[in-house]
Amino acid sequence: MTTLTVSGPALVVDRHLLRDIRIVMTRELKPVLRDPFSLLFGMIQPLVFLALFGPLLSGSMGGTFGAGVWQWFVPSILVMTTLFGTSTTGANLLFEFQTGAHERMLVTPLSRSSLLIGRALKEMVPLFGQAVIVIAVMTPFAFDLHVGGALVGLALLAVFGVGLGSFSYALAIAVRKQDWMFWVVQQTFLFPLMILSGMLLPLETGPGWMRVASKFNPLSYLVDAERTLFSGDVWSSAVLWGLVAAIVTAALGLTVGIRAMLRSAA
Repeated sequence: MTTLTVSGPALVVDRHLLRDIRIVMTRELKPVLRDPFSLLFGMIQPLVFLALFGPLLSGSMGGTFGAGVWQWFVPSILVMTTLFGTSTTGANLLFEFQTGAHERMLVTPLSRSSLLIGRALKEMVPLFGQAVIVIAVMTPFAFDLHVGGALVGLALLAVFGVGLGSFSYALAIAVRKQDWMFWVVQQTFLFPLMILSGMLLPLETGPGWMRVASKFNPLSYLVDAERTLFSGDVWSSAVLWGLVAAIVTAALGLTVGIRAMLRSAA
């Protein structure tokens, strides 16, 4: 095996793994590049939330948001886009199970880990495109764009999205013989995570048990970090906690997902 060894701490980067990840990611991106309208179609839901939910927040709770409702709500929409986009990626793997495409990939010399990591990284490309569109649309509407914070925020979403996408693939592998269970489990976890993150409505005025439950929700730390970053504050403790939540989610997701992928290939 050809490896690249870096002096100092024991750090070995498998060149074959990086190559395989690039191959899988490129393969998965080709349908998206051939059909860019799928990217625009994915924008319908976040734009609907911005157009309908944003004015309601502005009218009913406008005084709650010191920096303005859009400065509070646009980062939430970006997190929501990542959440919906990456949590449903396992459905693509279920389709490959049905068509036999996944089994054909298993007989190639590609690393089994790359089959998951490459797919998870691919999902971030359309999400970045959608995020850029959301920011571009909202900038003329009193949304104050801080480029440095926005770039860090998008990177943070990428780390979190890779972890969540890996969990989604692991779920698809676990329920591949009963694919309807994928949507049951995904929907069961998705909406409680959203509500308990304070993504759509502030939790400060909610009941005490919801505020306590939000402390155990990694998504709530990510939402706080994104709002802080998009307000231009890169060095806040909220950003640090969001980074920790994203890294832990990515580490756990990749661990569970890679193990599930290896078992599926056995």
